[in-house]
Amino acid sequence: MGWFKRIKEGITTSTKEKKETPEGLWYKCPSCKKIHTADEHSKNSYVCITCNHHQRIGSAEYFEVLFDNNQFTELHEGLIGGDPLNFVDTKPYEDRLVDSVKKTGLKDALRAAYGKVNEQDLVICCMDFSFIGGSMGAVVGEKISRSIDFCLKTKTPLLIISKSGGARMMEAAYSLMQMAKTSAKLSLMAKERIPYISLLTDPTTGGVTASYAMLGDMNIAEPGSLIGFAGPRVVKETIGKDLPKGFQTAEFVLEHGFLDKIVKRTEMKEKLAQVLKLLKN
Repeated sequence: MGWFKRIKEGITTSTKEKKETPEGLWYKCPSCKKIHTADEHSKNSYVCITCNHHQRIGSAEYFEVLFDNNQFTELHEGLIGGDPLNFVDTKPYEDRLVDSVKKTGLKDALRAAYGKVNEQDLVICCMDFSFIGGSMGAVVGEKISRSIDFCLKTKTPLLIISKSGGARMMEAAYSLMQMAKTSAKLSLMAKERIPYISLLTDPTTGGVTASYAMLGDMNIAEPGSLIGFAGPRVVKETIGKDLPKGFQTAEFVLEHGFLDKIVKRTEMKEKLAQVLKLLKN
């Protein structure tokens, strides 16, 4: 020992030349921790190339994945929420709405659009979890309702992509009324024999599960999605028993008869086109 001796004290290393990696170039999977380029990841429909983990995405990404050449016409985009109850929790609901619009660039928790999926006409209503937890308020219900009117008028099939924490508590009964309103409108689609496909993604819970999410002519889900009404902790406390393994995953729900099929997002566009052809005939 003692072969090396520091002669100068306080030697520092310059960090001026260190180049920062630009943000957004890489995607690290939260499940398997593997890193891929963001470009590879988006080309694989935002599904991990290594472990098949489905990243939570919003309406912009779903439209990009499903609509031909990402071309579509947005419907009812001018609708914005009100504050009928002057609701205040940690802050006034009106302020929460304004903040959510600024933060997300969205007007509410659902966007509706009309376009083609493998040359087949389709209206897609897609929920955005980033807007107040994808909660269903009056705007979400009204957009779905008006989209169904558009489908009835044009005889166009409908796809609703659910991703939600449930009814929006800040609108109380107004929010709960959307369950009945959307369900009643969907019954008109059934009478006219116009196909409605429900796609449940991670997570789909509460009043959304208890209404339009489970009313499809075909109910499909992405792998590993959390699907349920109340959360696992609430269910466990209510029944006082340990829950089965994988409880409320899409796979568990499929096994118990509440889903028709689990479809990988990378295969979603192709499968939807097949289902639309079958239902049309």
